[in-house]
Amino acid sequence: MMKIRAATESDRDAVWNIFQEIVAAGDTYAFDPKMSREEALAYWFRADTNTYIAEKDGRVVGTYVLKPNQLGPGSHVANAAFMVASDAQGSGVGRRMAEHCLTQARRMGFRAMQFNFVISTNTPAIHVWEQVGFKIVGTLPGAFHHPEKGYVDVYVMYRSLLED
Repeated sequence: MMKIRAATESDRDAVWNIFQEIVAAGDTYAFDPKMSREEALAYWFRADTNTYIAEKDGRVVGTYVLKPNQLGPGSHVANAAFMVASDAQGSGVGRRMAEHCLTQARRMGFRAMQFNFVISTNTPAIHVWEQVGFKIVGTLPGAFHHPEKGYVDVYVMYRSLLED
């Protein structure tokens, strides 16, 4: 059974372990693969960010953040970022967190959600986002330098939260 809940201070080590593992690979996020623990946790646990974790059998297997995509007149559009522990990928953790995130975003009054920088080679994530109603609304040609594939495209993905 998987439980998704708001992250607490006691989850910081588990979140760092997932963050470090995913970012160090350098193939799905535009974070510096050598980002320090302090910088990573400061980003993931920012005051304007809602941070969640997914637990399975008492172990943190995923984390996501939810926040406004922009400030002021653009703050009605949410933004989120997701990370799943490598040994839990493909087991439905990402999909469950995506569904939870959409529910939370609606509850918080967001009218839409936008992902600004989805690496085109991250096909498992793109598949999940499309399954939960996101569409690719823009392509940034060659905007990400993949460690193995060179310069690859990045997608902007969007979905309304006013419809189901």
